[in-house]
Amino acid sequence: MPRLAVCSWSLQPTGPADLAAKVRDCGPDAIQLALDPIRTGQWDEAETIRALAGLTLVSAMMATKGEDYTTLDTIKATGGVRPDATWPDNLEAAKANADLAARLGVRLVTFHAGFLPHHPADPERARMLDRLRQIVDIFRARTVAVAFETGQESADTLLGVLAEVPGARVNFDPANMILYAMGDPIESLRKLAPHVAQIHIKDATPTPTPGQWGSEAPAGSGAVDWDAFFAAYRSAGLRCDLVIEREAGDQRVADVRTAASLVRAKCPSPA
Repeated sequence: MPRLAVCSWSLQPTGPADLAAKVRDCGPDAIQLALDPIRTGQWDEAETIRALAGLTLVSAMMATKGEDYTTLDTIKATGGVRPDATWPDNLEAAKANADLAARLGVRLVTFHAGFLPHHPADPERARMLDRLRQIVDIFRARTVAVAFETGQESADTLLGVLAEVPGARVNFDPANMILYAMGDPIESLRKLAPHVAQIHIKDATPTPTPGQWGSEAPAGSGAVDWDAFFAAYRSAGLRCDLVIEREAGDQRVADVRTAASLVRAKCPSPA
């Protein structure tokens, strides 16, 4: 059965004990865990394991160094594996995160690959794909799968990338398709379904101004057609985990509860 979980970073925890308390307050008993606070020593690994006892780690997430989400242009320049200046640090972080994921027993790690060039002949595309293959191989050597977050490129572009990066999967985020104006989330899910390893439950409204961000919204109040979304999920035979993500607003626990209620109402029997 698909499991219902919450992204650890959505709850803005001050530490492992605070995270565990907030997750239990939200309802789901499963987590997608941000690895970097543990990798960098901000959180103690043993303390984190003790605090999260009784909760299920369905997956993990890693960030890349230097990401600047101020505007679409800044994240395009700084996100993922694209920048040459941060690539050596990001490669070393990937190695450490792969070791950490293996120690924690996590079998799936997601991250933003960065804006992947649409044209196959773009020389930057070849460089980025080589870097992504290196990261996928690093995690695969530790029996951990990697899934790229959707949104920063169209479904068709991502399909082309997946064909050239063996073993890579997809973490499908319908809101990101809207936030980045990269296509209809329902049609995109249909196209990417064979590669989807996990889904983020997140909602958004499109921007009225091309070239600017859309706006994230509590699940059920944005532009995602959740009835059509879960119909596509069922039609594709997907059984992957559903992980609630909320990255805006100051009522995170309440918004996660709202999202959990939405999923339970529209998706058959998430655990």
